[in-house]
Order: sequence, then structure tokens, then C-alpha cells
Amino acid sequence: MDREQAVAIMQENVQAEGLRRHMLAVEAAMRFYAAKLGEDPETWGLAGLLHDYDWEIHPTLEAHPKEGAPLLRERGCPDTVVRAILSHNTAGTGVERERPIDFALLACDEITGLMIAGTLVRPDKDIRQMKLKSVKKRWKSKIFAAGVDRDEVAEATEDFSRECFEGKLELWEHVQSVLTAMQDAAETLGLEGSLASRESAPGL
Repeated sequence: MDREQAVAIMQENVQAEGLRRHMLAVEAAMRFYAAKLGEDPETWGLAGLLHDYDWEIHPTLEAHPKEGAPLLRERGCPDTVVRAILSHNTAGTGVERERPIDFALLACDEITGLMIAGTLVRPDKDIRQMKLKSVKKRWKSKIFAAGVDRDEVAEATEDFSRECFEGKLELWEHVQSVLTAMQDAAETLGLEGSLASRESAPGL
């Protein structure tokens, strides 16, 4: 499976713009860490891009992504990727995280939501202008992006740090890395200011 095929699966099964943006954001973060850890960015990118492809079909933690995995296998998705996707919801699938790609996926998942939400409340809607201090401020406000469980993000980051960085990856270093990855993919995410232009356009 290549990225074009993965994008096709996303477009077939995900209609919500926000969910697509989230999946693309996690893909960007996964590619960043694959390069940093000497892993294959294409494989890691697939895990990020496809990890929530079935959420609109199976919108419960009991079914997602367990019931979506067969289609991925049918379409030729590598087992390494399918297993990583299953491991990002161990409670629902019973699949434990074991390899670097597994730990990276969970660590990169929820935190992207805070960055996206933070960008969307900016007048310029441009993630490239966001600074780490802004993310820290939003982190402290539990009512902002309330769906992002800060404790789970911190725990997943700690696990990722232990398994892949000998315990030396600090939370805010991780957040900065994910932010940098998303800033590099700003156009793909539609967070390069185009949303601000759309909102200010006559008739919109």
C-alpha cells in the first residue's frame, strides 16, 4: 500500500473535514519521528494517516478500530501498520503496544487536537505562527479542547520516551516536535491561513 491508496481509503470513509485534518496531522507527526528514529517514514506515515479511518463507521471504542482492521488488510495495508492502529486502543482491541511505531502513534494522536484547536481560534488560522508558549497556555485551560485528555497525553509521551528515547524525551520537547511537524505540513492540513481567507470572503 502506498500513500495514494491510503488517502483514497480516508476519502471514501471519512467525510468530516476535522477528522481528516486530525489524521493528516498525526501522519505528519509520525513521519517526523520515523525520520528521527531511523525508521521508515512511509510505513509510519500510513499508521498516522489511517488510524481513525473507520471512526465514522464504528464510532465506539468497543468497535474502533477492531472492526475496521479487516478492510485495511484486504486493501494490502502492512501488518505492522494494522497492528499499530489496533494498539492505539488496547482497551477495545486487546492489542498491546510493543514496537516503536505503536508507542509513537499513541503519543502523537491526541496532542494534535490541542494544536489544531489552538490554530482555529487564531485570527490568522496559521499554525506556522503558533509558538510553544501558546500551546502551554492552552494546556493549562482544561475547558479548551476538553476532549484532549492531558493526563493520557502525558502518560503516552512518558511511555514513548521510555521505549524509544531512553527516557530522555520530555513532554514539552515532544509537543514542540509535533508542532514543528504540523507546521511543516501546514498547507496539507489547511492551517496555513486559508481558513481565515475563506471566512473573510464576501458571502461566506
